[in-house]
Amino acid sequence: MVTKGHSAGSIEFVDTSLRDGHQSLLATRMAGAQCMKALPLLRDAGYRCMELWGGAVLDASLRFTGEDPFARLDAIRQCLDDVPEGHEPVQVRTLCRGQNLFGYNPYPDNVVSEFMKEAVRSGSAPANPKGESAPNRNKLSGPGAHRIRIFDALNDVRNLVTALMATKTFNGVAEAAISYTTSPVHDTAHFVTFARKALDCGADALAIKDMAGLLHPTDAFELIEALQRDFPDVEITLHSHCTTGLACATYVVGMLTGVDKLDTGHGPLAGGTAQPPVELMQWFADALELETNVDRQRFGEIDAVLREQRKALADIDKTAEHMGTAWPENPTAEQARQITRAIELLKQRDRHACDLAVALIEEKLMQPRGYPPADTAQLESQIPGGMISNLHSQLADQGKLDLLPQILEEVPRVRKAAGYVPLVTPTSQIIGSQAAFNIILGQPYKQVSIPFRDVVMGKYGKLPGPVDSRVLEKVGNGEPPYLGRPADLVDDIDLAKVYQTHGQLIRSHRDLLLLLLFPMPARTFLEQRAKAEQAQPEAVASV
Repeated sequence: MVTKGHSAGSIEFVDTSLRDGHQSLLATRMAGAQCMKALPLLRDAGYRCMELWGGAVLDASLRFTGEDPFARLDAIRQCLDDVPEGHEPVQVRTLCRGQNLFGYNPYPDNVVSEFMKEAVRSGSAPANPKGESAPNRNKLSGPGAHRIRIFDALNDVRNLVTALMATKTFNGVAEAAISYTTSPVHDTAHFVTFARKALDCGADALAIKDMAGLLHPTDAFELIEALQRDFPDVEITLHSHCTTGLACATYVVGMLTGVDKLDTGHGPLAGGTAQPPVELMQWFADALELETNVDRQRFGEIDAVLREQRKALADIDKTAEHMGTAWPENPTAEQARQITRAIELLKQRDRHACDLAVALIEEKLMQPRGYPPADTAQLESQIPGGMISNLHSQLADQGKLDLLPQILEEVPRVRKAAGYVPLVTPTSQIIGSQAAFNIILGQPYKQVSIPFRDVVMGKYGKLPGPVDSRVLEKVGNGEPPYLGRPADLVDDIDLAKVYQTHGQLIRSHRDLLLLLLFPMPARTFLEQRAKAEQAQPEAVASV
C-alpha cells in the first residue's frame, strides 16, 4: 500500500495535459511528437507524476495519428529517465478501464494479465537507469514504478481484480479510482464501501475520479473526510473536470482537507472540459501557505509550447476561442483578494456559501482569463469531457450537430432507465449513443445497440440501481439479467493461434496485444507499417 508521502503543509500537483487534457479538449488527437515537445519542460518543472498514457490514447494513436502506442510509451519513459544525477525519475501514470483495459469491452483474464505485464514493464523506470545503484527505490511506491489508475464504470470491484493483481505482480502501483457520480443510489456510504473492497483486493492507493465535474465542494468535504476517516494511511488523489464550474472550488476543498494529490492541466490544455489549471491552483496553494512540487517560473514556457500544439489542431478544436490566456506567475492584488474571499466562503462548508465561492472563482478568476463559462446543464446530463468532444465531432461529421442539445437532454433519461450507471468510458459512450439513437430515430429504443443491451442485462457488471422494467422487457427478449462476473462470459484467448492467424504482421508480443484490443485499427496500422518497410529499400535504391 502507498502511504501518504507529503507533509500536512503541502500539496502535490499531477499533470494531465498530455493525456486527459487533449482527450477532453481535442478528441485525443495530439501525436506523440507533439507531446514530446512539452514533456521535457514538464519533467523539469518538478512534477513527480504525470498522466501520459492509457484512456483513449492507445486507440487514437493507432486510428488517427498512425503511431505504435507502445513506442510512444518507450519515448515517454526514456525522456522521464533523463534526469540530473541524484534526481528520481518521474512516475508515469496510466488510466486503465479495469477488465476493459484500454478498450470498450471486458477482455479475458489472460489478455488482461498479459497486457498489464507489458504496460507496467514498459512504463517503469529501470532500477538503475544510469548503471548506478538505487538504494531507496521502493518497487511499489518508488517514483519510477509505473502507476496504473484502474477504474470500473459501474464501480463493480469484480471488474478491477485482475488488472489490480497483474499491476502488483509486475511491480507497478495499483491505484483504484472511484467513478464519482450523483443519483438517488449514489451516496458517501456507496463510495466508501467500494473503496474498502478495492483496498481489500490489493489496491495501493485511491483516487476520486469525478469525470463529469459533478462533485460539489460541500459533498467533497463529506466524501474526502469519510475516506480519510476509514482509511487514514491511504494516499488519495482528487481528479475532476471544469465542465460544470465546480472543479476549481472542489480542488480548494481538497487542499483544505489534506488530500495528497490534485490532477491539474497547464493553461491551454486546462479548463473547459479538462482539469483545473495548475497556475490557479498554485495561487490558492500560496494563499493557504502550502508547499507544492512545481516551479512556477517554468509555467510560461510550458504554456507557450502547449498553446502552439493546440493551435496546430484547430481543425478538431471545438472551443479554440476558449483556450485561455497565459497566466502570470502571481495574482494581482485584486485577484489575491478574490482568492482569500473564496477560501473564507469554502471554509464555512455551507452549500450557499460554497456556491458563492464557485461563482466567484469562475466569474472573477477563470472567465477573465478566457476560459468558457460553466455548462451547468452538464450537472443533469453528466457526460464527461472526452465524450462531449467525441459526440460533437461525430454529429458534425453526420451533419446532425443541431441535435446535440436534445441528445444531451435525453442522456439522463437513458441513464436512469439503465440503473443510474456512472457515465465514464465505456458507459458514457454506450448511454450517449443510445440517447442519440432515441433522438435521431424519433422513438425511444426503436433501435437498441448491442452494448446498451449488454449493460442493461448485467454483462458489464452489477448496476448501481434498478433497471426500468419497460426497457428491460424491450431489450431482454425474455432473458433474465446476468448476475456473474462479466469476464467469466469471455474465454481465455489462445495467443499462439492469434500469432498463426496474422502471420508476419506480428513482429512482437506488443503487436499481438494491440491486435487483441483493437483488431481493425491495429491491423490497419500493422499493414501500413509492413508496406512502408517493403517500400523503404526501393526508396533507398532510387537515391
